[in-house]
Formats: sequence, structure tokens, C-alpha cells
Amino acid sequence: MDRKITVSDSELEILEVLWAVDYALNANEIRAVLNENKSWERTTVLTLINRLLKKGVISQEKREVYYYTPCIKRDEYVKEETKSFVEKFFKDSSSSLAAALINSNALSKDDIEELREYFNKNI
Repeated sequence: MDRKITVSDSELEILEVLWAVDYALNANEIRAVLNENKSWERTTVLTLINRLLKKGVISQEKREVYYYTPCIKRDEYVKEETKSFVEKFFKDSSSSLAAALINSNALSKDDIEELREYFNKNI
């Protein structure tokens, strides 16, 4: 990603739907998936889709109705958001992030051991 893309939590829910299916969906199909967890108004879904289109995060294709696909992959988005989070809250220091996770008890000893194994295998 060349530029920082910021999406709201609601916009992210729409992106998650599109990433999960990995094929184009229309607004009604997106809404149907979203409605499995909570009630979404049609106008709300359309507004969020339009915002994502304006941001260049999704694209549309006209068939009998418009179908939408993401323009970025989920892993690319997560990577950029993670980088931004570390820069913003930890002054670009991954060791400060690790210390915060450990000091907040967010990680169990098993989690820490799993991370240790991951780093040993991948570094």
C-alpha cells in the first residue's frame, strides 16, 4: 500500500465480509452476511460501501446490479495497521510493544513461549 488508508470499524466489517468470501458480492449479499450478527439498515450498508469506494479500498462492477470487491488484501491492510499502531503508540519500538503486552498480562506464559518459538524459527 502506497498511502495510509483509514477505515472505520463499520467499514472494516464490510471489508471482512468481502475478504472472507473472496469473490464479488452485491450490497444485498453483503447486508445478508452482516445481518447474521446484528441488524444493518440497507441505507447504512450503501453509505459505508460508498465511503469505501471513495477511499479506493473497494471497486465496483456493474452487472444486473453493482458488485464489490476489495482492492487490497487483508494481510496487506493488517500489516499497515499494525505498523501504524506501533508507530503511534510505541514510537516505532517493537520492544516497547512487547513490554506493554507482557506488563498488561495480555499474554500468557504459553503465548510467550509460542512467540519465542515463532521468532526462533523465522529469524
